[in-house]
Amino acid sequence: MPRINPIDDTPFWETLDARAAETPDTILLRHEGRDYTIGEINAAANRLANGLLARGLHPGDRVALMLSTDPDHVVAIFATMKAGLVRVPINVHAKGLSLEHAFRSYDPAVLIADAAYHDVLQDAFAAVRSVPTIWRGAPEASDRFETLLAHRDDSTPTCQFGVDDLLALTPSSGTTGAPKGVIKSDRTLRAGPMCVLDLTDAQPGDVFLFWEPLHHGAGVAVLIAAVIGRITLSMMTKFSASGFWGHVKRDGVTHIHYLGGVLPILLKQQPSALERDHEVRIAWGGGCPPEIWKEVEERFGVQIREGYGLSELITFVTLNKEGRIGSCGKPISLYDIRIVREDGSETEAEEVGEIVARATQHGLDFLGYFRNPDAEREVMKDGWFHTGDLARRDTDGFLFYAGRKKEMVRRRGINISAWEVEQVVNKFDRVVESALVGVKNDLGDEDLKIVVKASSEGSFDPLELIRFCESRMPYYQVPRYVEFIDEFPKTPTQRIRKNELSRDTANIWDFNESDYQLDR
Repeated sequence: MPRINPIDDTPFWETLDARAAETPDTILLRHEGRDYTIGEINAAANRLANGLLARGLHPGDRVALMLSTDPDHVVAIFATMKAGLVRVPINVHAKGLSLEHAFRSYDPAVLIADAAYHDVLQDAFAAVRSVPTIWRGAPEASDRFETLLAHRDDSTPTCQFGVDDLLALTPSSGTTGAPKGVIKSDRTLRAGPMCVLDLTDAQPGDVFLFWEPLHHGAGVAVLIAAVIGRITLSMMTKFSASGFWGHVKRDGVTHIHYLGGVLPILLKQQPSALERDHEVRIAWGGGCPPEIWKEVEERFGVQIREGYGLSELITFVTLNKEGRIGSCGKPISLYDIRIVREDGSETEAEEVGEIVARATQHGLDFLGYFRNPDAEREVMKDGWFHTGDLARRDTDGFLFYAGRKKEMVRRRGINISAWEVEQVVNKFDRVVESALVGVKNDLGDEDLKIVVKASSEGSFDPLELIRFCESRMPYYQVPRYVEFIDEFPKTPTQRIRKNELSRDTANIWDFNESDYQLDR
């Protein structure tokens, strides 16, 4: 069991202050050719925090942030943590109903937003109560971010709040439904970064590639880990596969983080001398397909380390530092983890079941969904948080992720894991990524529809994909429908939002209309 020290009562703002006082000239961020020291970032955060408090806000008030990924966004995050304000991250790509949902559900007192999002915000405010907005990059605005950032007082705010008080609302992934606001405290916000530091064996002076969006918890966890671990962050405003290794080389990156399909995307790039001419020791994250694990390590000269975590708890509740291919590791000491059947009994080795968890330290359990007690009751049973994720455990105690329980499709009385089907489809050489969804049929259950994004070579005959699947999966897992898509709608962690995919079967390829017959 990976041992993580209990998360103490020292609030993050004290650690940030201490780092800034000890080594004010240490580089915290590198962004677009400029270095930002921890001393100047800390002072800016103090000024912004004092400006917000002087504006009449108090600890516990909710402040929404709709800002692009850059140093100002970092300052805004730190400012809320210093003032005890509840950060409400807004996805910068949100618009329409998804944007309206954020304001209806979280009801912030103030919004800090980039002027670039003015029009989509005004559209949202036509449907929901408008929120007083502090604009960044809008010289004509009466309430400006730049004015608050220039506040005369750069000392640490003196307001009172505790490490277990509400400090952020992190949206759940929302791949199959509307995101829910997960309650976070200072303690839970620090716990995940401690696991990041353990998983990566990061040392002071190491450089993390920092491409994660700051409107998601993964990005905030890396940011906090950098302060705690005295790490420098090499910030990419936007992930770029073609410019990836050049950026890594230029900034002396020692650790790269991956989520979703990042590693397969890098493997699909043309080989380059830069992909081995770097200082990276460890690639860490979650979701590396087992079949490319060794290829990634050998081609790029890195060691892969994985873990499993979720928005409702912390960044990682399991860690795999031993290199067990395909595994997300063993439970950390801060949590008890079980794999259970539908009746709540624990599974045997190699049997797939649902992951359930409970904290071993006070303050690290699931803290709830903001103003959503019904959703809380659905996931908490007898003191255990039911994740909705499926996994199996091998005889050595290593966990292996097996997809989402809600993404099971029932066909002819058989439960089919969407994740298992997608793993096979994604091996087809002209598929970049895929998503399986169920579509209702006349028999009262579901047929399988696979939505695929083709490689740069373009679309292909769907029958080729079906033949490929037939030899690699049971007949009942072979999709009936195939639909092509240019780009998938995704969460900030690059998970496909399946609830936004069409269930329509008109005018797409239908296996039942093919002359080809499966061998059954």
